[in-house]
Amino acid sequence: MPELPEVETVRRGLERRVLDRPIVAAEARRPDLRIPLPENLAGQLIGRRITRLSRRAKYIRAHLDDGQVLIIHLGMSGRLVVHDRAPNQFETHEHVRIGFDGEVTVSYTDHRRFGLITLSDEKALEAHRFFAHLGPEPLDPAFTGAVLAARLAGKVTPLKAALLDQRVVAGLGNIYVCEALYQAGLGPKRLARTVKVEHADRLAVAIKDVLGRALEAGGSSLRDYVQASGDAGYFQHAFAVYDREGEGCPGCDCAGGVRRIVQSNRSTFYCAKRQR
Repeated sequence: MPELPEVETVRRGLERRVLDRPIVAAEARRPDLRIPLPENLAGQLIGRRITRLSRRAKYIRAHLDDGQVLIIHLGMSGRLVVHDRAPNQFETHEHVRIGFDGEVTVSYTDHRRFGLITLSDEKALEAHRFFAHLGPEPLDPAFTGAVLAARLAGKVTPLKAALLDQRVVAGLGNIYVCEALYQAGLGPKRLARTVKVEHADRLAVAIKDVLGRALEAGGSSLRDYVQASGDAGYFQHAFAVYDREGEGCPGCDCAGGVRRIVQSNRSTFYCAKRQR
């Protein structure tokens, strides 16, 4: 599933191409994705402009000039790609296409259909069921070790599972939690409540650093993810531990290299010597 760096990279790519351009065409080729598409989605979009593009956790939010907000989640395999002009044919799994003035076209494809597209009133956006429960944004300057420690306090779940909980920190997923825990030297199996402020300070810095480097690389392309330009991301070439079971840890002489365990039905990659 695309995580914060991938979603933010797509948001930035869209922002450069579609902001303030009139929407001149729209087509929804099916009635639903993970949830039903808004009724008459095309009719609600044509004639509008996107005045702002924001991101919350793993959601892209296109703020329209009529006070509505188009909410998009890429799910497991969704792609938002910008074309200089509308392709001659629809792709097999292209479900929504939006055309902008100047022949710019955005295609949403999703072969697994775990993503979603819906609309919300701007005034009710932060209270929306997708956003009301979310924790702090890790790239926000207000996100500090003290904030993180407070979110983890009293939790008896493993630290890895706690960081994947969007109520604790918004936008983190399996890849970047593994990488941040490695960089911070904290074990994925330790109880979240044992993370004191001095540990959380280190972890907050690691989270920000890993996410920042991933953004610079355009995210990580392992299966379906591409940037809004259609290009792959490159951060997968910089992984320290993720998907590197048995390989040597960077700058570490641990026996056996990177280890893999399964936590909550997800693979966790870590160094047993470095991470405590």
